[in-house]
Amino acid sequence: MSRYHTQSDLAHASERALEMFEFERSLAGTTSTWAGVDEAGRGALAGPVVAAAVILGTDPALFAEVNDSKTLTRVKRERLYDHIVRHALAVGVGMASVEEIDRYNILHASRMAMARALSALDTDVALALVDGTYSPLYEGPAIPSIPVVDGDAKCLSIAAASIVAKVHRDRLMAELGDIYPQYGFAQNAGYGTPVHLKALDEHGPTACHRRSFAPVQRYLQARLDI
Repeated sequence: MSRYHTQSDLAHASERALEMFEFERSLAGTTSTWAGVDEAGRGALAGPVVAAAVILGTDPALFAEVNDSKTLTRVKRERLYDHIVRHALAVGVGMASVEEIDRYNILHASRMAMARALSALDTDVALALVDGTYSPLYEGPAIPSIPVVDGDAKCLSIAAASIVAKVHRDRLMAELGDIYPQYGFAQNAGYGTPVHLKALDEHGPTACHRRSFAPVQRYLQARLDI
């Protein structure tokens, strides 16, 4: 999997991965099986919010290139996504719909998506390490969790979850882009880029737009004022 140019680069990446793994293992304490959890799409104007839960196992060297998804190129995220899905002990993905985002709010929906990602794991997990300051919001029995601020930069399994959530959501938005080509979803993933905002102004919101979000609300209010 490695794309490093020198042995020194690879050694540095492996050392960083081990440090991240040791940090999360210290958080887990005596717990032997834990999952890293992160979400993608909280700030977008369209599409679901997507969360991933990843149990890496006990060999951090397998994931030396894994890092916070925000620091990676799209090409590298795609490659690492396939690697994580292939080599991680377990991967789960959960979502909250646009309707749930508008009904509850984006934070509530994000926490629901994280709980659903944990429920989607096919391996029992005793603890969730969650990026941010909030725990998952369970619809059934709760899994103990530890919120970790900047967890995607500190914990290897959370970084892996950030990649899985981001790539999974980007692929969903690309599919929505085939249905609504004028909004550029394949490029902007539903975020408020100039192209997206211009299309929103010209064509209005689609069924996949979040009507509770300010730019979409402004368009709807402007139509009411006409």
